[in-house]
Amino acid sequence: MPNFKLSRRDFLKATGASLFLAGIPLQGYTKDKPSGNISVIILEGGMDGLTAVPPFGDPNLVAMRESIMSDKYLKLNSFFGLHSRLKTLSSLMAIDNASIVHATAFPYKKRSHFEGQDLMEGGGLSPFSQKTGWLGRSLELAKIPGSALSLNMPLILRGYSENDTYFPASIRNSTSLNASLIDAISKVHSKAGSDIFKKVRNKSRLTLGNKPRDIVSLAEYAGKAIAQKNGPVASVIRIPLFDSHAHQDYKDPHSALNHGRNLEKFDQVLAAYKKGLGDAWDNSIILTLTEFGRTVKVNGSWGTDHGFASAGILAGGLISKARVIADWPGLSNSEQFEGRDLMSTIDYRSVCAACIERALGLDHDLIASEVFFDSKLPRIFDEIFS
Repeated sequence: MPNFKLSRRDFLKATGASLFLAGIPLQGYTKDKPSGNISVIILEGGMDGLTAVPPFGDPNLVAMRESIMSDKYLKLNSFFGLHSRLKTLSSLMAIDNASIVHATAFPYKKRSHFEGQDLMEGGGLSPFSQKTGWLGRSLELAKIPGSALSLNMPLILRGYSENDTYFPASIRNSTSLNASLIDAISKVHSKAGSDIFKKVRNKSRLTLGNKPRDIVSLAEYAGKAIAQKNGPVASVIRIPLFDSHAHQDYKDPHSALNHGRNLEKFDQVLAAYKKGLGDAWDNSIILTLTEFGRTVKVNGSWGTDHGFASAGILAGGLISKARVIADWPGLSNSEQFEGRDLMSTIDYRSVCAACIERALGLDHDLIASEVFFDSKLPRIFDEIFS
């Protein structure tokens, strides 16, 4: 076996940060793992809800977006459609295992990636007001130990107590994660973290063979890890490149910022989660996050700019009825936020709170006050899960 020498600094340089797993029972921990689990897929850059879930029932949609609209969409109901590349999501909705929340946003309106992403992960009342994240605080309230599988702990998973981080998020320029590299990685972390990592590795059969460590493989790995008896309770995956200021859809299908292409990547991640989870899918909830939506009108480069509201996607066996949840605001100029963006009519924090309540069994009032610091946060649990 080759002798790998890898410092923590060198390892950080060699790895990406695409997958994070959290809520792994520590040695000697006897409390049962919660029956539910929760995974977050972050669509970085501002996912366009009007492209992913177009409201064909709104007479203003085609007039304002014809130049970036595909002629192939999947029908959801008489008002909403689904992008043609979201085939897995469509099949999950067909079996009542997915739903969509539309015209929704976090309470942030200034269109900055940095501020929006911080608020989206921190869950505070204003950007940069929290050093912990809403999912990390939720795990602590559920009394799940704060052990996490990651290198760079994302804000969303940070709790008040110190977390031990010890698993590589992804390996760049590598086709497999071999045992030698695993052993080298484990040595640059604390003994407790190393022991837990080795236990997960040895007992959970989480090998991916020679598959590339891409985001889809990481999603399958996350699902397999969560499905273990003593596996993690939460995971976070990031998918970048939704900031489509130019060539947003079919005009340039090969553009890295093409929304259809990136929505298909999300769809593949969703399918990989389901495959990895296996029977644990029945107790799972997966939800998307994005820092903001995009403008209603198309700009001069066949793209869209930073906006306000978007669409949220929910999937998993804990969803028992497929639906599109929306209080549709309309797309006319007078109905748009500041005359340019889709208006938000549903606070996405309420969506996150409902998913926490369902997966971790926490009370909504506790979530509202201790996770999102807003005792008046509306409860929409029944709209999603009843």
